[in-house]
Amino acid sequence: MEADRKAEFRSEYLNGVVYAMSGGSHGHARLIARAGGLLESLLENGPCSTTVSDLRLRIGKRNAYVYPDVMVICGAAEYDEGATDIVKNPVLVAEVLSPSTESWDRGGKFARYQTVESLREYVLISQDEMRVEWFTKLPDGDWRYAVAEGPGADCKLAELGVTISLDELYRKIL
Repeated sequence: MEADRKAEFRSEYLNGVVYAMSGGSHGHARLIARAGGLLESLLENGPCSTTVSDLRLRIGKRNAYVYPDVMVICGAAEYDEGATDIVKNPVLVAEVLSPSTESWDRGGKFARYQTVESLREYVLISQDEMRVEWFTKLPDGDWRYAVAEGPGADCKLAELGVTISLDELYRKIL
């Protein structure tokens, strides 16, 4: 991890392999900022806080370190061995979908995220159309899928008790 901290580019670590991360598009960056800002605003009077892109998440026992686009942590952040740049207890993770990462975000990455004990909501945000999909972890451990699409639609994040308007999320982006 020390080498990654000093590197000129960001990378993710999965099962002993380091993967360089490419830069995102302008729309991708704006949707990350917008989603993070909306969540932060909706959660400002409670115990949860929002981070975007720069904070790493540890998944499992040192077998994966990733940079989610957006994370929500409720209560105190739990850090990996005292490192303040690696957390392990998000309640929500959101990814803005890119053509190069969409299948990974939906498949292998989601499978890994499901092993994060604290995680209750996983959100996928399209950058090509007004569409948000999310998965909510049920008490029995199963994940429920929901989708919101088009003008006037809302993404209702039950675990956090907030609703994101797609009109607000995509304002001046699409």
